[in-house]
Amino acid sequence: MNILFVTSEAAPFCKTGGLADVAGSLPPALAEAGTDKVAVILPLYSQIKEEWRRKMTFRKYIYVDLAWRHQYCGLFSLEHRGVTWYFVDNEMYFCRSHLYGDFDDGERFAFFSHAVVDLLPHLDDMPDVVHCNDWQSAAVPVYIKDYAVREEAYKRVRTVFTVHNIEYQGWLPPTAVADLLGLDIGWWESGALRMGDGVNLMKAALLTADAVTTVSPTYARQLMDSYYAHGLEGIVAAVSDKLTGVLNGIDVVSFDPRTDKAIPANYNSRNLAGKAVCKRRLQEQLGLNLEEHTPVLAIVSRLVSHKGMDLICQVADDIMSTGVQLVVLGMGDAGYENFFRELQNRCGGRVCACITYSDALARQIYAGADLFLMPSKSEPCGLSQMIAMRYGTVPIVRQTGGLNDSVRSCQVGQKDGTGFVFARYDAGDMLSVIRQAVSLYHSSDFAVVRRRGMLEDFSWKRSAGTYRGIYANLLG
Repeated sequence: MNILFVTSEAAPFCKTGGLADVAGSLPPALAEAGTDKVAVILPLYSQIKEEWRRKMTFRKYIYVDLAWRHQYCGLFSLEHRGVTWYFVDNEMYFCRSHLYGDFDDGERFAFFSHAVVDLLPHLDDMPDVVHCNDWQSAAVPVYIKDYAVREEAYKRVRTVFTVHNIEYQGWLPPTAVADLLGLDIGWWESGALRMGDGVNLMKAALLTADAVTTVSPTYARQLMDSYYAHGLEGIVAAVSDKLTGVLNGIDVVSFDPRTDKAIPANYNSRNLAGKAVCKRRLQEQLGLNLEEHTPVLAIVSRLVSHKGMDLICQVADDIMSTGVQLVVLGMGDAGYENFFRELQNRCGGRVCACITYSDALARQIYAGADLFLMPSKSEPCGLSQMIAMRYGTVPIVRQTGGLNDSVRSCQVGQKDGTGFVFARYDAGDMLSVIRQAVSLYHSSDFAVVRRRGMLEDFSWKRSAGTYRGIYANLLG
């Protein structure tokens, strides 16, 4: 099988969120699992560091016709971890101060999608399966179906579309069908692109892709519920026969407390002496009281409402009354940022609000904390809870999406529990399980739960096997 993974970001080249972690880890796992040829294609952003650019080879250039636009498109490549990484070059679209958030994002990623499809015959091999991700590449299955009507080479190409977060759907005005996407009006009139009064690229991908996946089994079920699907529940239900929920994994080579160079001391599940060192260093670094037996409760998250920040704000004083020290790392809504700053000012030595994002500091927090709080309103998969467990930090999560699929409750005497889970989106319920977790921390059973989480297999091995099965089914 020859698989091409299409993504708008991928670690270690460029990253804003979990999509980059998936795009950076799944393709190498597929290659390791024996897939004949695995490649990834993404934009050549200005954020990609010179150390990677020096390893790139210029392959060729073409011109992409995006409706009336005639745009240069360069192609570069490099080899890394058994995968060929292709980079689409156009400085007007991708030489920006950030990856997303510009007024012309619709045009930028329409160009990217069109460029990917135009470049397929120019890659080392024509792919058997093109695996697209989120709205930024949602037009790719549409273009492939459109090209296949006229060009023989595209007829055998199969497409997979993965929903990482259905909240962001790629809305465009109706004029974009002809003026931007360069498609026949029939795509609008048939309803494939149309949703209400606009173009919805994610809807189009759901309908036209040969297979649809999302990032956890629970999230796949939730997407048929209007509360989670943001208006697309009917479309998801219509394509349910080709929808599979596949739980994401993490890069267990990078996230490994035995070898991670970003943390002060290394350790493993049998010898946690290094974790105690990491905790003390974290307390020193962040100005917390040096209290060995006080549980450190950590939050590493975007500070936005759907991550459960409103629940935390409602009962913050009650959380502090449990005797924990609180560490918050993240950025987001100004109201939440200011709330945690003010909480730090009120609770000197017991709270540290790091209103920034740093991968190195995040790793130090995973390694130095005892408990990890993730009370999301919705969470398609979530990787932080898996990373936390890998570093011996016991998660407290709400029972939604991938949190439900990756954390087993250790409440009510369950023998295989790896964390604490609450079901209702309610501050009181969250506070109750935080109190239970703090109580467990002060007992001998905490070490058992901590070790159980560290031994969980969150590698991509199982998920890569599932994806290979999906690809094989598409190819007969």
